[in-house]
Amino acid sequence: MPAQHDIAAETELWDTFAASAFKDDAEPGFGWTQYAGHGPGPELLGDPRSVLEIGCGTGRALAHLAERGTTARGVDLSPVMVKKTTTKWAGTGAEFVCSEVLEYLSEHEDAYDAVYSIFGAAWFTDPSRLFPLVRRRLHPGGVFVFSQPPAIPGAYGPQGMYKGGFAGKAMFTYRYSYRPAVWERLLTRAGFATADAQILDAPHPDHIGTLLVRAVAP
Repeated sequence: MPAQHDIAAETELWDTFAASAFKDDAEPGFGWTQYAGHGPGPELLGDPRSVLEIGCGTGRALAHLAERGTTARGVDLSPVMVKKTTTKWAGTGAEFVCSEVLEYLSEHEDAYDAVYSIFGAAWFTDPSRLFPLVRRRLHPGGVFVFSQPPAIPGAYGPQGMYKGGFAGKAMFTYRYSYRPAVWERLLTRAGFATADAQILDAPHPDHIGTLLVRAVAP
């Protein structure tokens, strides 16, 4: 059974995250992994004229693409974060929208050459609901790319997690974890022509790798 989300509680959680994660001195930058300067870059998106980032967070990746001339839009649940990113990256041309991702993809008809998520909404949203909506928002041959930590062995499906420590107000979210082959199967069932999921090793032995998934629309 899919995890049930309380949107108001989720919004409060991500507003709290925005207050701690956003850095006023940050520069545009794009990377798929949790390690600076590690792994591939935006070339996994191809050469898109338009992109949508779902769960765009601090906006650094979107600003990077916008500065390169891409029509770049990001969706994030936190109004605090969207206000910060809109102000910070105003000169880049990137656009930031405050919305719940499933609602946004359902209600808006715009299509994109690429949709992507970097430790973002693809990690926190039920893939059985998200993937078909992403597929509908892609142009023919468009790509969907996302990255996040790989599943802990034996812990698959929605994983509940408290945020901000284990004392104080109960703030939690759900994250979705599967083996690479299962991610591929979920994507092809959602209508993607091809899907490739792999775990990229960390740059240091025994450190956490990165799940990197790329799917192509027919």
